[in-house]
Amino acid sequence: MSWTDERIDKLTRMWEGGSTASQIAEELGGVSRNAVIGKAHRLGLKSRPSPVKANDRSTEEAPAPKPARAAAPPPPPAAPATVAAPLEPAQRSVAAAQRIPLPPPPAPTSAPLVTIDANPPMAPAPVQRVVSVGPGGFLRQGPGDQQAPIPPAPPRRLVPAKPSAEIAAKTSVLDLNDRICRWPMGHPGEADFHFCGVKVNPGFPYCVEHCGRAYQAQLPRGHRRPPPPLPFGNPRVR
Repeated sequence: MSWTDERIDKLTRMWEGGSTASQIAEELGGVSRNAVIGKAHRLGLKSRPSPVKANDRSTEEAPAPKPARAAAPPPPPAAPATVAAPLEPAQRSVAAAQRIPLPPPPAPTSAPLVTIDANPPMAPAPVQRVVSVGPGGFLRQGPGDQQAPIPPAPPRRLVPAKPSAEIAAKTSVLDLNDRICRWPMGHPGEADFHFCGVKVNPGFPYCVEHCGRAYQAQLPRGHRRPPPPLPFGNPRVR
């Protein structure tokens, strides 16, 4: 929208009359508030103070609160009154002759006051012992219930156990070495389980008889027996 002379004159009159930029823009129509302010600055019209800055200035110029009046210092403690010492008989006679007034007799000293506290300190309450019961009914020890460590028992002489009658004359696992046959005889869970114990075949861990069982020649491929079937069926084809 173009600024005509009529619109410029109307803007100048309303600006100098104290109207705000929003009121001028609403009166002219088709322009915004910023356009009115920019046109006024280009025309050289007198700028007006911003209401926001005026509010800030009024806040800054607010009188500061007066500091609180300092409390008056407490009066100095009064000096203790001096008590004159009693005069001797000779001094009394001289004072009476010179008509000097005698000092007043010293005030009788009062017995020291005994203050009784209205709220005497209470005796400490007995500490309640808490006992924790563990599983099975035994009582757990607290921090102050620890007993002195029990001294260790004297060492006992170990006596080898006698073998059972089933393997008394047979080779056990404690008798194995590199010179005897280690072929197991029986099942480990049986009472008479033992090892062969015969002299080994040189270079082998078993005797000649058991080497024949442990090391067998592989048959040709055509004479081999097929493996037993799997207990859970044929293998899955991927």
